[in-house]
Amino acid sequence: MIKIKDHNELFCQPDYQEQFGRKKEFERPWPEEKVREISEWTKTPEYRELNFKRENIKINPAKACQPLGAVFCASGFDGCMPFVQGAQGCVAYFRSHLSRHFKEPFAAISTSMTEDAAVFGGLNNMIEGMENTYALYKPKMIAVSTTCMAEVIGDDLNAYIKTAREKGVIPEDLPVPFAHTPSFVGSHIVGYDNMLKGILKTLSEGRKGETNGKVNIIPGFDTYTGNYHELKRLMGLMGAAYTLLADVSDAFDSPNTGEYKLYPGGTPLPDAMDAVNAVGTISLQRYSTAKTMDYIQKEWGHQKTAVRSMIGIKNTDSFFEELSRLTGRPIPAAIETERGRAVDAMVDSHPYVHGKRFALVGDPDQLLGMMSLIMEMGGEPVHIVCTNGDKHFESEAKELLASSPFGAGGTVYIGKDMWHMRSLLFTEPVDILIGNSYAKFLTRDTGTPLIRIGFPLFDRHHLHRQPIIGYQGVINLVSLLVNTVLDELDRKTIDTTSFDVIR
Repeated sequence: MIKIKDHNELFCQPDYQEQFGRKKEFERPWPEEKVREISEWTKTPEYRELNFKRENIKINPAKACQPLGAVFCASGFDGCMPFVQGAQGCVAYFRSHLSRHFKEPFAAISTSMTEDAAVFGGLNNMIEGMENTYALYKPKMIAVSTTCMAEVIGDDLNAYIKTAREKGVIPEDLPVPFAHTPSFVGSHIVGYDNMLKGILKTLSEGRKGETNGKVNIIPGFDTYTGNYHELKRLMGLMGAAYTLLADVSDAFDSPNTGEYKLYPGGTPLPDAMDAVNAVGTISLQRYSTAKTMDYIQKEWGHQKTAVRSMIGIKNTDSFFEELSRLTGRPIPAAIETERGRAVDAMVDSHPYVHGKRFALVGDPDQLLGMMSLIMEMGGEPVHIVCTNGDKHFESEAKELLASSPFGAGGTVYIGKDMWHMRSLLFTEPVDILIGNSYAKFLTRDTGTPLIRIGFPLFDRHHLHRQPIIGYQGVINLVSLLVNTVLDELDRKTIDTTSFDVIR
């Protein structure tokens, strides 16, 4: 039997080491002493000052591009095929990025634009792509987004879709929402927002009628399938009629039945069409649904709207209070019991988290939720780096820090990246780092323990299946926080006389 070696073990073999030696000689001709000298200099306050002055380059930014968010959003609707007007390589990146995070296959269409489309426009690619998509995959909806190439040359999606209908390659009644999602501005949360707005606008047009008594829930750019399952469970406990908009839970967490399904689950299109007649809409994320919520407020004007996070005790309390107001239903005893268990878990663990210093990097809404939970536990958010944060996020984050004595030492950095975070960790060390899988390189450089929360999570399995929202999410996050602290205690005491079994 042949043993399949891990890449690290494989690359330690003599032939690979010889190759790496030649490659290193070619790519880095400088003496090792000089490399070590500069490496040490990058850990200094002097280098940090220079690092924070750079403006025209990003080094390991904590964000992806708009179309990734758009295709992720589109996958949350039943029978919807994400369709990208752009190059094949771009869509391959979106698919692999999502597949590696969820460990699930993911389908999306590319119009395979090349040099000729860059000169003459992408109309022919769009027409042929639409025709093949409908003939081969029989979607109930095609959701169109763009990449850099289509945006730079100015492809008119609305006109192209009309032309496709006129040529008869797609039916007149097939919903084809679209969103312009240039990769060179914004991020994946903006692309998600643009696509969701486009989908709801297309599906709800001309469908205003009697109130259906439901509440719309929008999770936002949430890559934890466990959150969707948890949200459905909690809504069941509340006994509230609801529509979950952009429900990706089955698309990225489908059961293995031995048979591949092209369109597993998603928000049913009739439910999405009727969302315009709900009594209200609650978004769980402000910054990945800003345009969508603005559209709902203006165009679905009879609805009540609110943004309520569900990360942490205070935020989850606020969500259920808002849900109770919208539906007129009382919060049941079962949910209050879950809250009590979550508070008990926090009380049990807070002595180990109290006073610990945290650095956080990620998306705006997730950062705000984690900052709130950490301060509820007596922890101190010190460095908050948000590559895709704007001035509104900065203001909200500062207000949140100012609301607690544990936020007094926190600083918010918008538009910064993980190389900026590296400087912060060397010059102002913290106890714990929170971020996605790419933050492991910060751990390797600085030795700061990493808790993997966010997107993408490539190097650990099944974390996305564990909810981090609601009261069960509180227990899960508290467990991650306190057990990482205890792991570090064990590591630091392993060679001493104190190596406790009971903590």
